[in-house]
Amino acid sequence: MTVSVTLSFYIARQFTLAVLAMILSLTGLVSLFDFIDLLRRVATRPNVPTRLVSEIALLHIPYFMIEILPFGVLLGGLVCFWRLTRSSELIVARAAGISAWQFLTGPLACALLIGALATGALSPLSSLMYRRAETLDHVYLRSGGPLNLADGALWIRQADNALAPHGVAILHARGVHLQDGVLRISGISLFRLDDSDRMIVRVEAPSGHLGHREWVLDDTRTIQPDRLPVQVGRFTLPTDLTLARVQESFASPDTLSVWALPGFISLLERSGFSSIRHRLHFQSLLTLPILAGTMALVAAGFSMRPTRRGGVARMIGGGVAAGFALFTVSKVAAQFGESGAMPPILAAWAPTGAGLCLAVSLLLHLEDG
Repeated sequence: MTVSVTLSFYIARQFTLAVLAMILSLTGLVSLFDFIDLLRRVATRPNVPTRLVSEIALLHIPYFMIEILPFGVLLGGLVCFWRLTRSSELIVARAAGISAWQFLTGPLACALLIGALATGALSPLSSLMYRRAETLDHVYLRSGGPLNLADGALWIRQADNALAPHGVAILHARGVHLQDGVLRISGISLFRLDDSDRMIVRVEAPSGHLGHREWVLDDTRTIQPDRLPVQVGRFTLPTDLTLARVQESFASPDTLSVWALPGFISLLERSGFSSIRHRLHFQSLLTLPILAGTMALVAAGFSMRPTRRGGVARMIGGGVAAGFALFTVSKVAAQFGESGAMPPILAAWAPTGAGLCLAVSLLLHLEDG
């Protein structure tokens, strides 16, 4: 019993180091391509400083780590188990009567722990940094400003050239609700600024709605510096926003941590908006520990074949192919989930469950024949 525990800890240490090294390597590679893409986008905007590219690329790193984690576990596990098999350490352990289920307990527990830490600890950091990166991207690299729904209040920043060239309009609505296919807002404050962010006029309205390429505000009054408020009545502000664009812009699921998602989902549902994307992302974060454990078992099943029996390269290639097939299935299921054809829970958990069944079946065949 002591031998199997000691061996399990040893394999777990080797597995963890290989997985962490693989995650860092893959994250560095993806971040490099992201940095090059940001450089390409900045090249068309001479007024944007190059240091902004480095800042946005660094802010993306935790997000990439979460996305890459299952592949890091798979490839790191394949490398680890292949090295242990090649050095005959696993072969000797199995010849000594130690079952694969015993020495795989440690690596499996480490994979589950890595996935749980990514969900519970790295996700809040990733969402915070990704939100900052998205804000910088909207302000400096994209046309049109950011849009945000937080605590039931709507914030929109958009171009407004009616009063000043390169002017900006900031709309704040304390209440937002989707009714009969119309976006209705209440408690509205509209700030119209010049290109130096100095306020030209402030517009207040108790209610309004999003019409066809315009915001329509009712019973408005305007407030200008050093002047008395003026009752205007109905007021319109041109906009490029549509209802679909507004809904898509509400706090991307990637900008919300696993702890903040349930509250935001409730807010969307109370406001009448679809929360499918956010529920799917929430379930995907919950499945991450199980998916990491599944990838560890898949790696073990495809890399513990004794080298003297040949076909090792084919087995490892099969493991990589199985991992990418699982990734493809999960993306297809996610598309079905976002379209409403499949419940978000099923879309998130079904691929992971299928991969787990594959890994356990393979190990049963390898260990017990």
